[in-house]
Amino acid sequence: MKKKIIDSIKNTYLKIKNRLNEISLLLYIKTNILFISFVLINLINSWLLRIVTMGNLFSIKAIISDLAFILFVGSFAYLLRPKSQIKVLMPLTIIMTAACIVNAVYYENYVSFASFSLLSTASFLGDMDGAVVTTLIHFKDVILIFPPIVLLIIHIILKKKKYYHNVKKIERGKKRFINTVILAALMIFITISSMEASDYSRLKKQWNREYLVQRFGIYVYQLNDAIKSTESKFTSVFGYDKASKLVREFYDEKKQNDNSNSKENDYTNVFEGKNIIVIHAESMMTQDMTLSFNDKELTPNLNKLASEGLFFSNFYSQVSVGTSSDSEFTFNTSLMPASTGTVFVNYWKRTYEAIPNILKQKGYYTASMHANNASFWNRNVMHETLGYDKFYAKDTFDNSNEDNIIGLGLSDKEFFKQATSKIKNISEKNKNYYVTLITLSNHTPWDDEDKYGSYTVDYKYTETDESGNVVEKTLPYMEGTELGRYFKSVHYADEAIGEFIDMMDSEGLLDNTVIVIYGDHDAKIAKKEYRYFYNYDLETGEKYDKDDDRYTKVDYYNYELNRKVPFIIWTKESKDNKKLNREISTVMGMYDAMPTLANMFNFNYKYALGHDIFNLQDNIVVFPNGNWITNNVYYNTQKEEYLSLKDSVVNEEEIEKNKEYANKLLEVSDSIIVYDLEAEAKDEKK
Repeated sequence: MKKKIIDSIKNTYLKIKNRLNEISLLLYIKTNILFISFVLINLINSWLLRIVTMGNLFSIKAIISDLAFILFVGSFAYLLRPKSQIKVLMPLTIIMTAACIVNAVYYENYVSFASFSLLSTASFLGDMDGAVVTTLIHFKDVILIFPPIVLLIIHIILKKKKYYHNVKKIERGKKRFINTVILAALMIFITISSMEASDYSRLKKQWNREYLVQRFGIYVYQLNDAIKSTESKFTSVFGYDKASKLVREFYDEKKQNDNSNSKENDYTNVFEGKNIIVIHAESMMTQDMTLSFNDKELTPNLNKLASEGLFFSNFYSQVSVGTSSDSEFTFNTSLMPASTGTVFVNYWKRTYEAIPNILKQKGYYTASMHANNASFWNRNVMHETLGYDKFYAKDTFDNSNEDNIIGLGLSDKEFFKQATSKIKNISEKNKNYYVTLITLSNHTPWDDEDKYGSYTVDYKYTETDESGNVVEKTLPYMEGTELGRYFKSVHYADEAIGEFIDMMDSEGLLDNTVIVIYGDHDAKIAKKEYRYFYNYDLETGEKYDKDDDRYTKVDYYNYELNRKVPFIIWTKESKDNKKLNREISTVMGMYDAMPTLANMFNFNYKYALGHDIFNLQDNIVVFPNGNWITNNVYYNTQKEEYLSLKDSVVNEEEIEKNKEYANKLLEVSDSIIVYDLEAEAKDEKK
């Protein structure tokens, strides 16, 4: 009897031990090598992405969010037999790797994260050839491709060792599926419970993409963006009344409290009846106009036009993921870019109160010209929506001479030469015209090519050698750097604009014409390039370190404030007219361009978000990520902090008021776009 009891205890102990062994961590690892590898490599990849983009070394919240996503989507592999789990895990890894690589490339060139709608259409790569796309990809981006390669190698090794045959004996797929889902749910609970009220708003509005990736990781960000992008397909069916009410009340309040767009000033109707040539200057920045190399101005032609005309020296672009297309949209409509995707790709089938549409009603012929493929950024359909009578795209220009090709396509000099001929033809058939010229040569990637001309960004000096001969020497400075290549490209683009003005004048096309020039966005070059640029001694070749008194700090705020772009309004008569020959330093955004031009050319509008700058002493420029700037303050919505400008006294009440206004403005703009509310206004007029 006693022996039976002892045997029974032993058997029970062995059963418990075996059961514990079965669920032990060691056994779990041994029998789940492929799944654990899948989790780790994709988690590491998302972590690497944050490092190569934002320089974010560690964010526990982002890691937990990414882990929750990886565990949940990967858990479905447990519903298959061990040897078949690769059929689920490999496609998932490829998708997540693709998301990391595309976002790394996009961030490198646009300092933002890509929208799902852009990933699905690959529109940010558009019609670039293979060589150009290759130059956009850097070595650090290539590192992110390792997950599918590593997972495949692990799978092959396990298969050779008959691993899958052995683990099949202890397979508990459904239980492990349930346990993994529970673990993922726990991670999701931790993520949700640690969210602040502002996090919910940011996920919904999708404005501050950097914050979302830093807070929730790339996979959750991309999932959220996918939902928002899909939502745009059907969301206009729901919530129309609420959106319409919001917009109506916003403009009613604006009309009551702000008459800046209806008040006459010194510039009212000053250009009425004149033709308009708009130059959309690719990646041109205001800082470029302040620089000289070897005593030669970087942008002598822009500087001349700015000194002779109206120069808005505190003008900011307001682009989101749509970059150049966002600038075109905001300049012409005074609305903000869409919070999800881009207007040009996602919301082109709408009615917009755009400058070309309005001027057509005044008898203007409207045309746009760009020597790239018509489908790039969906311009072939969106330009018609904006009101252009004709879009002269790549197929309307002569691209046969290879010497006239720079970067993405036809060089700016050749483009302007052929465009002048087209404008002359337009002028002969139309009393008035509005023509937009979209430049291309200063688009990234910038090359070290001879076609840019002889302008050098290295420091050159003369020295007398031992024989008494004066020789020219070069001190390596900017040549070969990203910023150096950009500066050489800028100088070329500036030369092209100067030659265009001369050609137009020789053809007699400037006599009744106003030239409007705006930079579409900043060059989006990394801060480290500017740190090198500002902290290098030309005469000695010395690099200043952070402890040096001469060191110039390039932090977040310095970088953001430096992203100003030029805005110039010029005519042949400007330099002899004091009213048309001045600098306007009031802070101004792209959405202020349309109301300002409307006052000068005498056309009406209803839905502009910006203001006629000549009726303002102070102004607020709201950016798509929720940040905003006035003459006195730059506000960072991500960190909920601000930088005081010009040693001004900051009023906390004013800060709160502007925060509320910025959020409402973005919501109103999105409502107009998503729910096609300008079509409603058009119908009411009928």
